[in-house]
Amino acid sequence: MSQAAGMADKSIEEVIKASYKDSSKSGLFNNAAQAWNHTFFWNSMKSGGGGVPSGAVADKIKSDLGGYDKFKEEFKKAATSQFGSGWAWLVLDNGTLKVVNTANAVNPIALGMTPLLTCDVWEHAYYLDYQNKRPDFVEAFLNNLINWDFVNQQMAAA
Repeated sequence: MSQAAGMADKSIEEVIKASYKDSSKSGLFNNAAQAWNHTFFWNSMKSGGGGVPSGAVADKIKSDLGGYDKFKEEFKKAATSQFGSGWAWLVLDNGTLKVVNTANAVNPIALGMTPLLTCDVWEHAYYLDYQNKRPDFVEAFLNNLINWDFVNQQMAAA
């Protein structure tokens, strides 16, 4: 029987949730989650983005994380401390903003959290421009690429 049996009519988010803890569906999970993660990553960026957020997410970052500088510090730590391949995320976890990292294909949906922003910390995301200097890539992501409008949309939809 195929790993995808019974999944054809499910959304990609439902496939991720249904396949995450089922070791017989690890291939399905990895493919669905990576497709979702990468699409979310591209939406998390825009030309001329980055810097200090505005709107509801700015207020939530201030109240839950202690302000933008604290967020930036936590996000850099999550992104640079992830060993090997993975992701750094800004998430809502039971209504509270948190910064987390995940390995390989794992994403916050599989863990019961709502993703708002992600940064791909696999070498393929930055190696051509930054070689092994992941911290420089993360700094550029924070300062020049984050699409705060997208983050605000994700938070409003949560």
